[in-house]
Amino acid sequence: MKTTPDNTSKTPDFSGLSTAEMLAVISNLQEQLATKDETLQNHQDQLKQRDQAIQSRDARIKILEELLRHKKIQQFAASSEKQPSQTLLFDEAELEVEIDGLRDQLPEDVEEADAPPRSRNRRQRGFSDTLLRERIELTLSDEEKVGASKTFFTKVKEELEYIPAQLKVLEYWQEKAVFEQDGEERIIAAARSTHPLGKCIATPSLLAYLITSKYADGLPLYRQEQMFKRLGHDVSRTSMAHWIIRLNDVFKPLMTLMRETQNGSDYLQADETRIQVLKEDGKKAQSDKWMWVTRGGPPGKPSVLFEYDPSRGGQVPVRLLDDFQGILQADGYSGYGQVCRENKLTRIGCWDHARRKFVDASRAAPAKGKKGPPSKADVALSHIRKLYAVEKAANELSDAERYRVRQEKSLPLLNAFKAWLEKNASKVLKGSLTRKAMDYTLSQWDTLVGYCERGDLQISNVLAENAIRPFAVGRMAWLFADTTQGANASATCYSLIETAKAN
Repeated sequence: MKTTPDNTSKTPDFSGLSTAEMLAVISNLQEQLATKDETLQNHQDQLKQRDQAIQSRDARIKILEELLRHKKIQQFAASSEKQPSQTLLFDEAELEVEIDGLRDQLPEDVEEADAPPRSRNRRQRGFSDTLLRERIELTLSDEEKVGASKTFFTKVKEELEYIPAQLKVLEYWQEKAVFEQDGEERIIAAARSTHPLGKCIATPSLLAYLITSKYADGLPLYRQEQMFKRLGHDVSRTSMAHWIIRLNDVFKPLMTLMRETQNGSDYLQADETRIQVLKEDGKKAQSDKWMWVTRGGPPGKPSVLFEYDPSRGGQVPVRLLDDFQGILQADGYSGYGQVCRENKLTRIGCWDHARRKFVDASRAAPAKGKKGPPSKADVALSHIRKLYAVEKAANELSDAERYRVRQEKSLPLLNAFKAWLEKNASKVLKGSLTRKAMDYTLSQWDTLVGYCERGDLQISNVLAENAIRPFAVGRMAWLFADTTQGANASATCYSLIETAKAN
């Protein structure tokens, strides 16, 4: 028969102990209790550290997953910034209400027809009246017209014909006259037209075509070389490159005048983008060099100036804007800080850059259902869209009216957005794209609200970015510049092309 062990703890009998022995027992028990408390605290600390490590690991995993989704989107997805949930956060009805509210604020001397149009782009029917036209008559034969009381023509169709380009050789024959006087002959020759490059086989029109094809249409010189060969003459890419580089010296006085005129205005936009130059002293061929762009000038006469520099340091805008006094609009890059301090410039920011960071965060967020709550990046984008809606509605107004609209409409929206950012930024995971976008916006807030101080200022740096875009497109075709001289010549040509387009 099994017996059940007696597990009942027996209470020790301390009745026979002396006072000293009792104190020793109590001291021993206190030491045991302290040891157990210390062991328990160590276990709790270890558990806390493990929990913190797990939380840190989970946060790191979330950030890495977000970055992975972002990289996949950058590589494979469409580049449009439009979001699928855009209409849910700021739908068309709400947009129309905002615009109608702004229309009601229009001054009495501004008609509805002068307000921003609502019409969509329609397909053009027929051809432009500026095109050269040739009439081709389809006639009846004499046998077919026998017995007819009258004949007439009706236009039945129009076709667009392409006239291929062709190369033509211009032969210059110079007339000379011989005069005899005192037994000596004196010859007078007809004046020759001045050529920008002096001795050169290319006419000014051909040089203009080379510049337009490469810097406006993005055609590298090696492709133009093949095209000329098909037209009947070999024009080497080396010769074309030398012509363009030599033209840079011809254009220098014009570039200097454009820079002086631009710096004499009171509002400039600036941006910069990468360019690879293979042969740059002190720089590796693979390293990034920079093309700087400034846009501004007198009202109604904007100029766009490109400037190559291997550095992205703050000394470059100091050199370019040495005598500029006014408002400089740029993104959050710190390189513009030096010129703003030295020239005491007022700096305003670019909402396109801030918005783009939230767009990246929204697109990289985990997939959610159609009825799921919007992410904080989506909510931020809804605030920014309201600012752009105000700008769109006020686009055709005068500078004074646009300033009034911004004070009445944009400033309250900006204040509400800032309050939301300050309330929610601490709730978002540090290091995530959304938190970075929120921190960037708050850190740049003083410059981002600067566009409301005048009616002629832009909400973003988009005009400078638009000027850079053809350069970026062309760069994908020709990839790099071989020498510093080539990069400088490219900057000059882009300046001429983009200034012409801006005017």
